[in-house]
Amino acid sequence: MEAERDGAPGGVTTVVATRDRAAELARSLRHHPRPVIVVDNASRDATAEVAGAAGAEVVRLDRNLGAAARNLGAERAATRYVAFADDDSWWAPGALARAAALLDAHPRAALLAGRVLVGEDERPDPVSDAMADSPLGRPHDLPGPAVLGFLACSAVVRRDAFLAAGGFSETLHFGGEEELLALDLAAAGWGLAYVPELTVHHHPSSLGRDAGARRRREVRNRLLTAWLRRPAAALVREVATAVRTPDGRRGAVDAARALPAVLR
Repeated sequence: MEAERDGAPGGVTTVVATRDRAAELARSLRHHPRPVIVVDNASRDATAEVAGAAGAEVVRLDRNLGAAARNLGAERAATRYVAFADDDSWWAPGALARAAALLDAHPRAALLAGRVLVGEDERPDPVSDAMADSPLGRPHDLPGPAVLGFLACSAVVRRDAFLAAGGFSETLHFGGEEELLALDLAAAGWGLAYVPELTVHHHPSSLGRDAGARRRREVRNRLLTAWLRRPAAALVREVATAVRTPDGRRGAVDAARALPAVLR
């Protein structure tokens, strides 16, 4: 664990990484308290213009960094804490102020994961239900059950701890990128906790989204994370599970192709 920056102001900056999602961003940005930083992953539409018109600080990239674009937003933030949101999600009113108060009160906590409600009917995301039943228990110095996974759109982080851990991996890009960061924060001595009173609204669009490609990318990243951070037996189990489905087998092939980049 490392000390926080001297003089870092309180409050929370919301960081949104996005690409080609102007319509979704126009809706979600209305719900974000300021300050907001939008990192545009080389969009080909009016995403950057929409973000600027809504009053967000815009960081324009000339290539798609995937989830690692969030790191650049966190670096630009002037607040002690950073909340992540997707272009189709937003934090409930008061949630970020509450998160800042909890992080102030729990100095070992580096990440708080909120409860995600999906769609107009506000269905609890299954990942939130899984975190609520975490087998890791509730340490006395954390404000909720300890977790080793989370959804990026529901995370509030201690900025300095996040950056010291390396943030999100550019190699993993998007899809299950959270696990590697969670393991690295925990290895550095930080705590991660699920706090259901912190609510996130997520209204995903099905337009332009390839569910099969998403599943393959998640398998790829799960295998790469296991290869990087988990014992060999765990990696073998992950591979055995992956190859049971066509998407899993394709994801395993993609993971093998990415190994040279991971080694570098």
